[in-house]
Amino acid sequence: METEDISRAWCPGCEPARDPSREILQTRWCEAHEPSRAGLDDAAVRSDADLSGSAEAGGAQNRAFAAMLRESPRRQR
Repeated sequence: METEDISRAWCPGCEPARDPSREILQTRWCEAHEPSRAGLDDAAVRSDADLSGSAEAGGAQNRAFAAMLRESPRRQR
């Protein structure tokens, strides 16, 4: 059984006098009042590096351990 939603959609720009502490309101910005998603400092941060997600934390240790495991059977011969 699904719980009934008793909240009401509310755009703070369209209805600034509404008090969310007195009603169950769910903030839904309309297109005219939707806040910008771009921060003030977004243009200030620059990166010339080519970032890639192929490396993992501790990758050098993992490669050294894998190499050790690959070499160990050869030593036992």
